[in-house]
Amino acid sequence: MKYPLGIQNFEKIRHEGYLYMDKTALVYQIVKGGSYYFLSRPRRFGKSLLISTLEAYFQGKRELFMGLAIEGMEQEWKTYPVLHLDLNAEKYTTQEALDNILNSNLVQWEKLYGKGEGETTLATRFSGIIRRACEKTGQKVVILVDEYDKPLLQAIGNKELHDDYRATLKAFYGVEKSMDGYIRFAFFTGVTKFSKVSVFSDLNNLTDITMDRRYVGLCGITEAEIRQNLDAEVESLAEANGLSKDACYEKLKLNYDGYHFEHSTVGMYNPFSLLHVLDAKAFKDYWFETGTPTILVDALKQSNYNLADLTQEEVTVDLLGSIDSNDINPLPLLYQSGYLTIKDYDERFETYHLGFPNQEVERGFTRFLIPYYTPIPEPKSAFYINHFVRDVEAGRATEFMQRLESLFTDGDYQITGNAELYFQNVVWVIFKMMGFYTEVERHTTDGRMDMLIKTQNYLYILEFKLDRSADEALRQIEEKQYAKPFEHDQRHLFRIGINFSTKTRRIEEWKMIN
Repeated sequence: MKYPLGIQNFEKIRHEGYLYMDKTALVYQIVKGGSYYFLSRPRRFGKSLLISTLEAYFQGKRELFMGLAIEGMEQEWKTYPVLHLDLNAEKYTTQEALDNILNSNLVQWEKLYGKGEGETTLATRFSGIIRRACEKTGQKVVILVDEYDKPLLQAIGNKELHDDYRATLKAFYGVEKSMDGYIRFAFFTGVTKFSKVSVFSDLNNLTDITMDRRYVGLCGITEAEIRQNLDAEVESLAEANGLSKDACYEKLKLNYDGYHFEHSTVGMYNPFSLLHVLDAKAFKDYWFETGTPTILVDALKQSNYNLADLTQEEVTVDLLGSIDSNDINPLPLLYQSGYLTIKDYDERFETYHLGFPNQEVERGFTRFLIPYYTPIPEPKSAFYINHFVRDVEAGRATEFMQRLESLFTDGDYQITGNAELYFQNVVWVIFKMMGFYTEVERHTTDGRMDMLIKTQNYLYILEFKLDRSADEALRQIEEKQYAKPFEHDQRHLFRIGINFSTKTRRIEEWKMIN
């Protein structure tokens, strides 16, 4: 099996015999059902391949679609002039960066369709190209824009540059509405959807299919598609990892499935991770090897977000569906970027419950947060977490607590802002990472955190207090009988009371009963 790793060109995939999951029935439904579309999906989810597939279709390259669903559906196979704009490759740090890439594309199109007198701005040149392309070919124009939002995302945090980009793109994309009579079809993809002062405010005829249940399978791969097309490859992966095939499917689901773009719809696999694990025959966090934007952490920290709420959030569809560039709420940004997904829907209140889509995202995102929320440097994060886990697994409760105590002491120099939130977020990150290697349960009562850690031979009940005392924490463990469910458990039980001082921003005191 040839996997199209890093290959996003439909023609190359088809000519050179790479695996292609047939999405052409949905492509046909889209192109016959409307003219202007917008689709948001996380990075590495197949958006560029979808754009490339649409380009080949509108260029009338029927031979590339032989054997695919659309072959028996399309009868005409007309050739249209296609204007394909890809904003993904550039690094946008100056106004000139966006102007240059738009100008470069315009120059190439003007070589094909000519340039009109008086067309001096980016928008007027684009408008002229659309008109002349239609007039010269006798067919209306197809416009395909990949990663429309890349400049805007990279400029968040720089208001002046962001405003410049928004103004440029608003005028450029807005041309399409005034040139509607010359346009057959337009399709925009991106990771995010910006609201209010949106670049699409002038192009208000776009059909947003991001949360349209008819098209949830347009990008990504379903388990049914895996079983139909890759069952032998999954069996090979299972053998390489000493698993049964059923266990291998379950591990794939836990690690890479779980993206939901509307409630009560089939879960989607991230194709980038899935194809890499099948190719390498090794379970790794492939998506995170391609990088995570620091804008996510910036949004979390600037909004003073409590990380413990990440998997407890309920939001409305309006909040999920768009990002306000002037007031970045981390939740829609995390959702649209693929770090959170829809877990459930409350029909009565019309709210969505969010959570991590799978273990790859949960592990990778938590690991990514460590150097931003703790004094642990990124290269040493695995080293630190391993010591925490080994201490609790070996029953070295004193060493474990000394290590946790030291962590807060080492972090003093870089702590600013709300001390309680800092404490809660550090605890969340550390114990979240420990939870990937041992069983950790977190509970929150009246804003205070309780923790239960289970290992093969030991149990730990931890009660945290802020500006109180370790004795009070231990009394609560006893008075509320936290240990009662484990009175017949053969494992050794540690009761640990911890007091954190918001004044010194350290663990001021801890006591243990074992």
